[in-house]
Amino acid sequence: MQIYMVGGAVRDQLLGRPVNDHDWVVVGATPEQMTALGYLPVGRDFPVFLHPQTREEYALARTERKSGRGYRGFVVQASPDVTLEQDLARRDLTINSIAISADPASAGAIIDPYGGVQDLQRRVLRHVSEAFHEDPVRILRVARFAARFTDFSVAPETMQLMREMVAHGEADHLVPERVWQELARGLMEDKPSRMFEVLRECGALRVLLPEVDRLWGVPQPPQHHPEVDTGVHLLLVLDMAARLQAPLTVRFACLTHDLGKGSTPPDILPRHIGHEQRSVQLLKGLCARWRVPNDCRELAEVVAREHGNIHRSGDLGAAALVRLLERCDAIRKPQRFEEILLACECDVRGRLGCEDAPYPQAARLRAALAAVQSVATSEIAAHAQSKGLSGEKIGELIHAARVDAVAKAL
Repeated sequence: MQIYMVGGAVRDQLLGRPVNDHDWVVVGATPEQMTALGYLPVGRDFPVFLHPQTREEYALARTERKSGRGYRGFVVQASPDVTLEQDLARRDLTINSIAISADPASAGAIIDPYGGVQDLQRRVLRHVSEAFHEDPVRILRVARFAARFTDFSVAPETMQLMREMVAHGEADHLVPERVWQELARGLMEDKPSRMFEVLRECGALRVLLPEVDRLWGVPQPPQHHPEVDTGVHLLLVLDMAARLQAPLTVRFACLTHDLGKGSTPPDILPRHIGHEQRSVQLLKGLCARWRVPNDCRELAEVVAREHGNIHRSGDLGAAALVRLLERCDAIRKPQRFEEILLACECDVRGRLGCEDAPYPQAARLRAALAAVQSVATSEIAAHAQSKGLSGEKIGELIHAARVDAVAKAL
């Protein structure tokens, strides 16, 4: 029995990046031998075991054979006869197919049958073998790695293979859970724009996120958007979200805030009248298709609907500001409102030449919210009830008090 550290842990160690999790492959062992040594079985689709002390995963060396379309269409074989080279061959990229021996006699020895070390040095994302095309999730993984390793390029032959996979319909059979998992991870990388550039280049963006893909080539008024192209603007906004270390909810809202611009009638371009409501409707379909979590969906809907009003809030009076806060549910959910403001700041600063632009709207809206929160609503309600008032009338009195408080504060 031989044990090897494999995959991302090896890759990151060789790149000098932090290693948080270790993956191990065991060659020449049976499940019975593993359990006899105290390892705890946890795998369902193939034999994986937890180390009794470290709780790290140890997988038996295995091969995979395509048996159908999509992510689940595989037959897995794990046996003592499977070699390390066979196990590494089933992996997606050469940089993920490097192993380091844990055997005391050869500890630290690098096993690199597919040239992964050289590709790390050359900064290239390259598929290991033609078996890459058997798993469409790998298209998303390559795009995600491009967003993480920002100075790596996708090998031309790998990009061509990805295009062929899309053309043959493999991307049509991806399951929602895996698509969302990879999209979410890609959005949280150092340069999320690269994920969408790669997906667009291979044609997968058109299949997976047609609402996003349609944004390229759509013009915007140059006085507001020096970059003009809506797709280019989107990429700038995503990278600004990464620069500002925004959480996933904000980054997803940035991705979807302008979806409606892809369906603007050509005769009114480059203006985009009513794109906010169109964005909300398109967003609902996208979220349902990929089962986007509620916190991401809810924030994205508010940002899509209200980002224009938030941008213009510097010109709004007290009454309009209170209505805007109420529509954003800022009074009940002030922390979520902070995320809404951050997404809007990313939108403004995600424009050519505006990377360091101030966003005074956020400070003004925070001040308005603080004024609204200072209103003693329970006292107003109690006083109104003592006079026989209830329901809608009490709401009107509270709203009026909030408007008055904002007017005095600003």
